[in-house]
Formats: sequence, C-alpha cells, structure tokens
Amino acid sequence: MAAALSETELLALVDTLADGEWHSGETLAGGFGITRAALSKRIERLREWAIDVESRQGLGYRLAAALERLDADRLASAAPMQISVAAVVDSTNTRLLDSSADHDPQALLAEMQTAGRGRRGRDWVSPFGANLYLSIAWSWPAWPSELSALSLAVGVACANVLEAHGVTDVRLKWPNDLLVDDRKLGGILIEHRGEAGGACRVVIGLGLNLQMAAGQADAVTQAWINLDEARARHGLAPVGRNAFAAALLRELHGALQAFDRAGFSGVADNWARFDATRDTEVRILNGEHILVGVARGVDGSGALLVDAGDGRHRIHAGEVSLRRA
Repeated sequence: MAAALSETELLALVDTLADGEWHSGETLAGGFGITRAALSKRIERLREWAIDVESRQGLGYRLAAALERLDADRLASAAPMQISVAAVVDSTNTRLLDSSADHDPQALLAEMQTAGRGRRGRDWVSPFGANLYLSIAWSWPAWPSELSALSLAVGVACANVLEAHGVTDVRLKWPNDLLVDDRKLGGILIEHRGEAGGACRVVIGLGLNLQMAAGQADAVTQAWINLDEARARHGLAPVGRNAFAAALLRELHGALQAFDRAGFSGVADNWARFDATRDTEVRILNGEHILVGVARGVDGSGALLVDAGDGRHRIHAGEVSLRRA
C-alpha cells in the first residue's frame, strides 16, 4: 500500500507553486525526487484543499493566483500573546476550546479548516490560503458584566482595521457580520466556558474573506465579497495576508484589554458609526415567529433595539436572525 502523503510534502509543493508562475512537471518531479505520477497525486491533493491549480500541456502547473502563506515568525511580534499557525485544522475555535487556559491569551490561525463553523451552526467555507481563519482564547478572572456585547466590540475592532486599510464603506450587521456593499466580508463566532460567578474563558473566532475566488465559494449561500475586491472599489491594490493578520491581531488584543476595563461603552459610539441597519426596517426571525420593525441601534448590553407597532423590543442574539425587511 502506498504511503499517505504527509502535510509537509504537500506544503512544500504549495510553496514552490506560490509565485503563481508556470512550473514544468518534469522540473517539479525532479526537484522533489518523485515520479510524474506521484507529482500528479500531490497536485490532486492540493485541489482537494480547494487550491486552484492550473495545468497546461507544455507549460506544467501553476496556481491561478499567487499565494502568501501565513508565517508564524512574522506574526509572533504582532501582539503580546502566544501566536500559532497551523496548515489544516478542523476548526480554530474547536482547537482553542480544547486547549489549556494556562496559555491564554493565545491565538491560532489556520490556512484551511475542514469543519469551520459560523453562527447558529452554519458551516464556514474555508479554502486553503484564500482567507483568514483566526481564533483567540482569552481568560478573565470573573465574567465581564457586558459579555453579551463582546461580539459587537470585536466587530468594531475588525471594522477599525478594515477602515485603516482603505475599506471606508465597511459596515457591521448585528450581532456578528462585517459587510461591504451589503455583501458579507467576514463573521465572528464567540464561544465561552466557565461558571457564573467564577472565571470566564472565551474563544473569539473570526473568518474574513481575503482573496477567495468564485470557484472556491460554491457552497456559500449568501452574497459575499473579499478584501481584494473591497479595496479595489477604492482603487487600492491587494494587501498581504501576513501584514493584514498582524494588524488585526494587534487591534483585537487591544480591544480585549479595553473591554475588560470599559466594557461595550468604550466602543458604543464606533458601533453606531458602523451600524448597517440603524433606522431601517428589519425582520427578526426567531423560529416561526417574525417581528417586523425599525432598528434603533443597540443598548449597553449589546441587545438590538427594534421599534414595532406594539412598542420597543430588546432583541438578544441567541438563535435569532436579523434581515432587512
């Protein structure tokens, strides 16, 4: 039985093709000391990672677009916490939830997720090297009083970084989506462990579309946009994955420190500035129940305020879904 291909072997091929230039099959096979048939098997494995590898007679192989892999050494100094990069994981959130809190604060980034999760149990499409999949584990000695608003504070931190990188039209859709042109650019998933009155540990997951191509997003069921396109709308060139990831790690670390001191009130004004639905008609879906009203921002706990015919409603995230009416 043929030996299974190791992750190291596959990553070496990714790195060779990462420049987006043509590489002959003969040169690639010779460089790795393998047969052309063995090379073909490795190429097929890369395609299983949703990497778009082109092949052409007489030219060989190339990636449809150049790829910049995340570099743990380059990211290590981004923020004062343990920062790790994995190639392929089931879910960065799952990995950190299973990790020891003794190492908090800690961050895990991955090139690909095989079981990425979004809010309300949705799958998060996670092709290799195309986007940013990031989780941060953070522990507090006691539960913050405004923990329910943490996803909003994290959203503001992400929006700040995007705005600093030229995406001036980024908006936040309560409670956890980043939008540009009403298309989803990213999402936030927060999970926590602990008991009321005791220590609190949260894992903050972030998925952000960076360079994902249409062919890699067949399973995405809603309108989406990537960072490259969002920047191109303002005449800006693509930004490097490592540079952007480092900026995001710095901002998130600062935001989590500030949340411990000031809670949501420290970023409430910024949330209002980025709010995608304020003063617009919305529908709140909660199982079979539908509430239609006008969104009026959020309160200090992060609850959405909706004015309907029977008065003002305070909506907590839970399992509800917010949509424009």
